[in-house]
Amino acid sequence: MAENEENKCQENISQKSLISENETGIWKTIAQTLSIRREKNKKREKEVCETEDTSPTCSTEPPDTPSPRKEEGIFRNLSALRRSLNNGQKNRRKSNQESTEKPVTDRWNSKDFKIPFRQNIPPKPLSVLEIHELLKRGDLETAYLNLLSLRLEIQHDLKAQSEKTPSVELPNKEKDLSMLFETLRMKLIDIVRRSCDSTSSELLMLAAHIIQEEEKQEGDPGGMRGWMDAWKAAVKDGVTETLKGVHLDSCEDNASWLAVHLGLLGKVIVELLEKVKTELVTSYPPSFHVFDTYVSSCHEVVEEHLSELLGKVTELKDSYAMLDFAINSYHSENILGSPSLQPEMNEQKTLTLPDDFLDQIRKKYCNCLQEGLQASLENVIKLEEEEVWKKKETPERTEDGRFLTSHIHMNISTLIASLVKDSENIDEILKIRVLCCCLEELKQFPKRFEEEFTKQSSSLLESDLLDCCLWAEYHVAYINSFSSLIEQLESHRGSCSDHLEQLVTEVDGLILRLRQAVLEQFRVETKPFKESLMTRKWLNTDDDFNEIINRIETYSGHSKSMKSPPAQSFTNDLHYHVVKEYISELLKSKYSCKGKKNDLAAAKIKDQWDQLRKLFSEMGSTLNWLHPLGDQLTEIIEQENEKDIKNLLPALVNNYPDISEKQLSAILCFRDKGIMAYPKTSSVIRYFIELKQNSGKQNDERTFFSNIK
Repeated sequence: MAENEENKCQENISQKSLISENETGIWKTIAQTLSIRREKNKKREKEVCETEDTSPTCSTEPPDTPSPRKEEGIFRNLSALRRSLNNGQKNRRKSNQESTEKPVTDRWNSKDFKIPFRQNIPPKPLSVLEIHELLKRGDLETAYLNLLSLRLEIQHDLKAQSEKTPSVELPNKEKDLSMLFETLRMKLIDIVRRSCDSTSSELLMLAAHIIQEEEKQEGDPGGMRGWMDAWKAAVKDGVTETLKGVHLDSCEDNASWLAVHLGLLGKVIVELLEKVKTELVTSYPPSFHVFDTYVSSCHEVVEEHLSELLGKVTELKDSYAMLDFAINSYHSENILGSPSLQPEMNEQKTLTLPDDFLDQIRKKYCNCLQEGLQASLENVIKLEEEEVWKKKETPERTEDGRFLTSHIHMNISTLIASLVKDSENIDEILKIRVLCCCLEELKQFPKRFEEEFTKQSSSLLESDLLDCCLWAEYHVAYINSFSSLIEQLESHRGSCSDHLEQLVTEVDGLILRLRQAVLEQFRVETKPFKESLMTRKWLNTDDDFNEIINRIETYSGHSKSMKSPPAQSFTNDLHYHVVKEYISELLKSKYSCKGKKNDLAAAKIKDQWDQLRKLFSEMGSTLNWLHPLGDQLTEIIEQENEKDIKNLLPALVNNYPDISEKQLSAILCFRDKGIMAYPKTSSVIRYFIELKQNSGKQNDERTFFSNIK
């Protein structure tokens, strides 16, 4: 009967002599389609029978006689084709300019793209082995229709079983059905997974239809949970294969391995999402939210991939490349913000990598940065050693010629500014972290520098006077250089105040030790000359004192080459030290004046004190409270009787309350030993003790005599 119907149909087609040329071509296509389908059916039946000779489901009818199910399917499809042709002709009459292809958004609403599974279910399913063979060959539509038929058969058996004795075969049939559906799902998953590369839209559409249908069948025989979850997992697997297939050089083969790889990765992400937007979306129902799912999968895979790459990162440039990709490039117009992905991408919620993951990359970057910075700071010291200390190069001066300086602060400031600027290009969080890391690493630099500088420069003090001056100039230059470094870093106090304060403490400690080293060198140089002060030789000649004055003038030049506030501190320290050493020689009782020699000694002290006062005033010392001391001691020494000395004591005790009874006795002894023959009965000493008891703690913050041992 089916053959007769098909023959009649072909005869009708041949008799359409008055139909237009376009229609004739269409009917010819139908005839060809019917002929091809008939040949395929014959071939399929032959293959099945050859495979399963004993199978009861193999057709025993002649090869040219289609089964009733196939016959019905042919005419059902033929009717559908006729209706489609009639509708197409009506549409073409309305507008010859209008395209017959429906818009992408309406494709799944078109009848042309709906697969009528329920209408085509065969009344009797093929055997389990035949269905399995169909699945192996990839004939998923036929296999699925037979699975649906088998499901209906089992449902019918289950209903009938409730009225009869339970069947032994039914559980096996249910098990077979579940296994076949599992195989089908694996096939569909494979299709979805490979759709990132190449899969026909018809096959993908079929897969989507089956997934959509089976998602609703949970609880039915063979029904499985999680069809949509399996689909999403397949999407992610496909995305993973695509993105992780991006070429990746080893760090040994390519120094820019990571930057190159991430650039290629971004390009592949865009290409993948473009394909999803323009091709894959049209093969799914809108309920699948295909573009959203692929974007989310890309996001997850990118995070996983970057986590794997992070373990391979060992250098600062690679950490920077990863941060730049994760924070900037990934969301820029080069990748997720690409114009080709709009407006669909704009409709998605903002996707950002997790903060804890970004913090891991930032931490890795800062660790690499600290290692690199430590090495760079060591190079600063080595450069100073090679270019300055070993060559005994005279330190340079600032542009105005006033201050000695070095390149250390410029080298360090430039290095840190470069690191901070690079991090600022990523984000503000990284900028602050990098700055704090730099300041933390710099904390170790002052002591490390001091250690190396002291070792390299100590030999200069063992040479001639010129080398000694060079040694002092180096100290002044580094005092200035480190002072300038802190001035330049002060601009970052608002961002890393605690780290900066700790660094300032370390640098201030270095500057103090450098100042003290210069002052100690002054003490060493003047020690041979101060020992002759307040002796008979001193009373007769000014040679040793003049040597001291010459050294003061030399170091005054050093202080003028030094920036404030260190310069001011150094000048005050030098002033205090010279006065203390001068007075300490007076208190050693090395010499006692007799007769009119006390007048000569007083005049000499007054003259030398005036020289010191003038010199330190010119240097800018702020220790003006030391100036009266020399004048008051001179007046005591030149007095002839105890009454006049007692009148001078209140001013002395008021200005220098830490002067002791023993120290006053030494001053009186220098004036004349005779007056101190019986110190306990001396009216001067008794009066001094009374003044000390009544003076309290006035001006106690100024200590002078108590520092003289």
